[in-house]
Amino acid sequence: MKGLIGQSGLDARCATQLRVLQCIRMAAEISRTDIARALDSSPATVTAACTALLRAGLICEVERAPSDTVQRGRPRIMLQIAGGAFYVAGMKIARHAILVMIVDSQGGEIVTHTAPLETSRMKAEDLVRAVRRALEAACAGCGLGIGQIAGVVLGMPGFVNGLTGFMHWSSSVLERNVDFAPLFREHLPCPTFIDNDANLVAKAEHLFGAGRGLRNFLVVTVEHGVGMGIVLDGELYRGERGCGAEFGHTKVQIQGAVCQCGQRGCLEAYVGDYAMVRDAATGRQGDGPTSIPEILEAARQGDALAQEVLQRASQFLGVALANLVNLFDPEHIVLARSRPPFDHPYPETMLDALRRNTVEVDAPLPEITVRNLDESMWAKGAAAHGIELVSILKIREQGAADAA
Repeated sequence: MKGLIGQSGLDARCATQLRVLQCIRMAAEISRTDIARALDSSPATVTAACTALLRAGLICEVERAPSDTVQRGRPRIMLQIAGGAFYVAGMKIARHAILVMIVDSQGGEIVTHTAPLETSRMKAEDLVRAVRRALEAACAGCGLGIGQIAGVVLGMPGFVNGLTGFMHWSSSVLERNVDFAPLFREHLPCPTFIDNDANLVAKAEHLFGAGRGLRNFLVVTVEHGVGMGIVLDGELYRGERGCGAEFGHTKVQIQGAVCQCGQRGCLEAYVGDYAMVRDAATGRQGDGPTSIPEILEAARQGDALAQEVLQRASQFLGVALANLVNLFDPEHIVLARSRPPFDHPYPETMLDALRRNTVEVDAPLPEITVRNLDESMWAKGAAAHGIELVSILKIREQGAADAA
């Protein structure tokens, strides 16, 4: 699996084909001449790459009439992604369900399916079996055979090496240090990959959302835990072991609250949904709040402990975001959350902590987009990543066929 991500595992000719394919995908429809101009490449190189991509069935030609400024001449030959080249499935492993989105090679959504999970944590092999069942149900819902799926990408929380398929730890899996690649080969019919779920939200934002067209931006996800995706110079950053960007496990309090990872003082031990529910129930004689909406309602009713929990979480998150600005100086930060919006004054508390703890320079802070995290965004990012990975496999296959 290693080497599939990016162009490091491709020879020069295949890498050029991938760059041309990505250019066509971003433009939706483009001519060979415009590709050469956009990539600062020779027309001959682009033509050769397009010929190989056409043979592989990844792109197709369409004729367009000359523009109004052109009085006569041949129709323009434009290139676009071939919609029926293959199908991929993107999946989000959540606490109570697996969300599946099947798309075609153009990114067009075919079907979205939600498969409930009986438990939020299970053995790795049981999880892969559940993935197989969810994929079969999604395929049945749109009339595809499971054998027609060319690739699957799973997004899951935890320390996951997306380059190798190795999981160091995840809140969804009972074991530690699991190599998923053999399990995928045993139980699934096509190439299957895993990645940290926040990385895949960053991929979705880069292709479809607030990060489109940006080279350097961050995505912070806040739900049961806290995750982050980093895009630097237009590429996802994963770290040497594939465990980079674990923002939720940066330390904010020495010997502080216990995190679900087993350590103390992590950011998500104060900001994650489970941590806030735990803290809002501490020391109560009766039943305490059991969800973020209940904590918000208790705070509105004047509950001092609920207010304290919300205030502290807002301050910690604001300081932590300031640290990101000081470290990365990004163009943009997307704060994506699955919880309901916090009432005043807590958002202002977070922004005030961000402003006060960011290094002062004579330049505005990065723009911050706060959005409620649509569950489909996780799966959409996984599907988009799957399109890239399957395209690389197809390019390699065509290169091998051409060399034979």
